[in-house]
Amino acid sequence: MPTVGPVLAFVLLTFSLLSQTLGQGLQGGEPLIGEITIEFDGVRNVSNQAVLAHIQVREGMERSQNLIDRSIRSLYVTGLFEFIETKENDRPDGTVELVFIVTPKYRISRIRFEGTRKIKPKRLYDEIESQNGGVLDERRLKEDSDTLYEYYLKKGFSDVKIKYEIYRDPSTGFGTIIFQIDEGRKLKISSINFVGNDSFSHRRLKRVAKTKKYNPLLSWLSGGGRFDDAKFQEDLDKLREFYKDEGFLDVAIPDANVTLEYPSSKTIALTINIDEGRQYRLGRISIAGNTLFPTPFLLSVLRLGSGDVFSPSKLDEDSETLSDVYGRLGYLDTRVRAEKQANLASGNIDVTYRVTEGEKTLVEAINISGNTLTKSIVILRELTLAPGEIFNVVRMKNSEARLKNTRYFEQVNLSSERTNIPGRRDLKVAVREGRTGDFSVGGGFSSLSKAVMFAEIKQRNFDLFNWRSFFRGDGQSMRVRFQVGSDSSEFILSFREPWLFEKQLEFGFTLFRTESDFVSSVWNERRVGFEVYLRKPLFRLLVGRLGYRWENVDIFNVSSGAPVSIRAEEGERKVSKITFHLERDTRNSILFPTRGSKLEFISEYAGLGGDTDYTRIMGRGAFFFPTFDLGEQSVAVLGRIGTFASGGDVPFFDRFFLGGPDDIRGFEFREVGPKDPSTLDPIGGNSMVFGSVEYTFKVSDALRLAMFYDLGAVNPANGDFSLDNYNDSWGFGLRIMMRGLPLSLDYGIPITTDAFNDKGKQFHFNFSSRF
Repeated sequence: MPTVGPVLAFVLLTFSLLSQTLGQGLQGGEPLIGEITIEFDGVRNVSNQAVLAHIQVREGMERSQNLIDRSIRSLYVTGLFEFIETKENDRPDGTVELVFIVTPKYRISRIRFEGTRKIKPKRLYDEIESQNGGVLDERRLKEDSDTLYEYYLKKGFSDVKIKYEIYRDPSTGFGTIIFQIDEGRKLKISSINFVGNDSFSHRRLKRVAKTKKYNPLLSWLSGGGRFDDAKFQEDLDKLREFYKDEGFLDVAIPDANVTLEYPSSKTIALTINIDEGRQYRLGRISIAGNTLFPTPFLLSVLRLGSGDVFSPSKLDEDSETLSDVYGRLGYLDTRVRAEKQANLASGNIDVTYRVTEGEKTLVEAINISGNTLTKSIVILRELTLAPGEIFNVVRMKNSEARLKNTRYFEQVNLSSERTNIPGRRDLKVAVREGRTGDFSVGGGFSSLSKAVMFAEIKQRNFDLFNWRSFFRGDGQSMRVRFQVGSDSSEFILSFREPWLFEKQLEFGFTLFRTESDFVSSVWNERRVGFEVYLRKPLFRLLVGRLGYRWENVDIFNVSSGAPVSIRAEEGERKVSKITFHLERDTRNSILFPTRGSKLEFISEYAGLGGDTDYTRIMGRGAFFFPTFDLGEQSVAVLGRIGTFASGGDVPFFDRFFLGGPDDIRGFEFREVGPKDPSTLDPIGGNSMVFGSVEYTFKVSDALRLAMFYDLGAVNPANGDFSLDNYNDSWGFGLRIMMRGLPLSLDYGIPITTDAFNDKGKQFHFNFSSRF
């Protein structure tokens, strides 16, 4: 019979192991963390607290490998450590000690710049990412070195050399960075010459390149005129592409043919030798593979014809034109390839456009993605394609342009997407939301309203009834502006719904209160009122606008020496009028147009209630003509005409005036036109004619130079457009882009004046566009 002792011991041992197993199972199978310690491998330049702040496990918690891994990732994200690992030590109480072993990166104690003579070290420090007290990251230092090199090149130091050294102190864990800079010579380009350019003038070739000769008057504004080797190499490639696109396919401009001479220690002269080769022309042009359209018709839509200069870019355009001919009828899979073959007999290049026709395609569905804020209906109403219609590629491109013009999105891309249904494609609309709201607080100054302080909120993608999205996403626009100045104050609240009842009918209203004393030295003016309008495209580019405007005009603080006609208007007068506008706008840019025109017809009838009765008619026109490619030079011709067609005594504050920054520059505000015979104060007229010619030259994206001539006359009688009492002026100015608005700085010089309005040359500046 076996003894009881060994059996009992075996039972107790089994029960103990089973209890531990069940206990661990109930606890999730992981031991508890009894202690968390930090060990530093190398220098200690980070506190324990900084490490523990990123550790997501705590003492007393179950051991979790997931949380340990997340802690390690969080520590790496700080950028403070070269290497991180963990180890675990068992403790007598059954818990574990979790040890984080970290190897800190060196920190930067100081950044020094040596060799700088022309540029201050503080300016260089602002250009780099590495900062005193930050992490010493050699990859970032290499990027900083490249950034400094590019900065010096932009400043004209084409010979600059930059390197850096790192001095580490193992006892502190900090290092000193020294950028050693050899600035070299800051070279101004004294001349750019071409040799071998028999087919094109020096001036034509200089317009192709961005590298320009140094101009003492303009280069300090544009930053040009300095030699930049990288930019110069790009210009050589542009010259080669220019020649090839003009038919000189064998052109050669090797780097060895470029001569750099140094007339002085600060200047460089460039000579570019060009081997033009022969100019190729198009020979026979044919089309193959076309069955849907006759060959004569397809040939007629091509831009190039037999005998024209061989131009690769225009060939690509003609291939796209042929694709669009098929795409208009829904043949999306049509492919056009231009095959080129040298004609040995004629020496020209024959071209065959090989067409691979696809099948006709209809729109199955429209799939929109990326509009996390903007409602889908806002996108759909800008599309000129709908399900069930022919998949017109040209209309798809137009739809993409319309969506981009809304300025709701940073990116817009429209494409076709295959479906399981033969002859059907989905229209895929992919967008990425952009910034549509602005809040600005600041101050300004103009030659009229003097100093002003303002606060303004604008939202281009407003949603009046959706507070959950902070009133955004329905394609409406809203603007609130408060302005207080030394000579004026203003409050404006405006709202615009571009698709009223989901139709292409725009509705808007404006509430306003304006007060000014810059319009005259003998009286002040306050206007309070509102305007509502409907605006709709009528046909092609013609847009009509019908509105109603009510305002209360208060003339106050009238001087005792003011003209009788002005003293008679002292107090409040209510103006209630209907307005009708027609507009046609083909400008290529709203801010700085260089091509196209804008025409306006404006009529106003005041007399629907109120205290005023008149009919006013105005016409405005602006025409823009490009002149030279260099600097986007252009000429603008501006004309305005206006008169009162009927009505009794028109209040002086609604009459026509000229003079100031918006029309005849060189004269003070409203100083052109009839004046009171006793006080010589301007009292306005019932007819006006004005014209202006302005020449602009682009120096940079944010700066243009301008020269202008202004002429105009204001006459007392209705329908009197004579120039018997005209005034005119000339001058020059700057157009500067600041915070997305054009700042106009003009210096006007009167030519023809009357006996009272010649106050000498005038300096005008304003945030507005005259067109």
